[in-house]
Amino acid sequence: MSDDGGRPSQVAGSPDSRHDSKRSLDVPLESSKPSKLSRSMPEGEVGVEEAKDRVEEGREIMSQNHRIQRYLVAVEYIGTRFSGSQKQPNCRTVVGVLEEAFHKFVGQPVSIFCSSRTDAGVHALSNVCHVDVERISKRKPGEVLPPHEPGVVRRAVNHFLQKNEGDIMVIDVRRVPADFHARFKALERTYHYRILSGPEPLSTFEKERAWHVPEDIDILAMKKACSILVGCHDFSSFRAAGCQANSPIKTLDELNVTEVFPSLYFPSISERTEVESLNGHHSKTPELESFTECSNVSHMSVGKCNAESGREFGRRSRHHCYVITARARSFLYHQVRLMVGVLKSVGTGDLTFSNVEKILNAKTIAAASPMAPACGLYLGNVKYDLP
Repeated sequence: MSDDGGRPSQVAGSPDSRHDSKRSLDVPLESSKPSKLSRSMPEGEVGVEEAKDRVEEGREIMSQNHRIQRYLVAVEYIGTRFSGSQKQPNCRTVVGVLEEAFHKFVGQPVSIFCSSRTDAGVHALSNVCHVDVERISKRKPGEVLPPHEPGVVRRAVNHFLQKNEGDIMVIDVRRVPADFHARFKALERTYHYRILSGPEPLSTFEKERAWHVPEDIDILAMKKACSILVGCHDFSSFRAAGCQANSPIKTLDELNVTEVFPSLYFPSISERTEVESLNGHHSKTPELESFTECSNVSHMSVGKCNAESGREFGRRSRHHCYVITARARSFLYHQVRLMVGVLKSVGTGDLTFSNVEKILNAKTIAAASPMAPACGLYLGNVKYDLP
């Protein structure tokens, strides 16, 4: 959708990957916007026969050399300076950077296959890919050695990744069978979208990390709108014109909105005192309990913390932070960003509850506009039935 579920690896605005799985985007490189990624079929939409062919191809390669080990690799990255996840010429991409790091580690070229193809601007808390590695002795060229331990792979690849921009990191590695495919074996994908609501400009630390909405947001109205979209529907009106998914019918397992404290939250003296009075002074882990208590406060309490009265000089007023979570096996190209755009419009009063039903039933491509920007989208998790 690449914006909602990593579909195709394309440029900003291009269709998702071949499967309708996820469509996430990656943000522009530094000051200039990255070029768009080539259009491809959304992630969950790869044909069944094509998927079978690729699995068989993997088995054939592995059978030819039993020393080749397939690894499942989870990575986190800030999408701002990536032109999407999929490799493309003359652009910095997630796959391109990973392949370069693995090449330096093992001494020979490798091919990376992502579970979710994210577009320019989209971030990942945990995108997953697989790679086949043959361990060749550097002292005795041609001698094949036993496969590396997963921990060795993680540390070595991170060593080379951190030598560059430092905006991508391997967080987990596991050995998997030769026919295990990071993309085709995924059972579900979860995306998160961050919205910061408030009249003041975004903090420097939040730029390109969230969608800034100056208006107040009615979270109860947004929750009500979410209930309309959950389930199995024809999501034609929530996919981009370039979507190449075989079918617009998708099952959305979860869609909800939650108000949380901003990720960079540093309580003031009065806030610390108030929380400590609620928790008591004899907790074993007061900081953690205080955070838990704060995380569960009501919308009214959060508003109280943001009150302007008594604010110290040099302390900016805080935004309300909302996280929209969408979970499904696969998504259409731009489905998540279009859904978020509609939910935001409901929250600010630009759309009503009945409007959401009309948009869903319209079944016309991109009927749900405007679309939420890519910078607030995060690929949260990819679930597998691991061996």
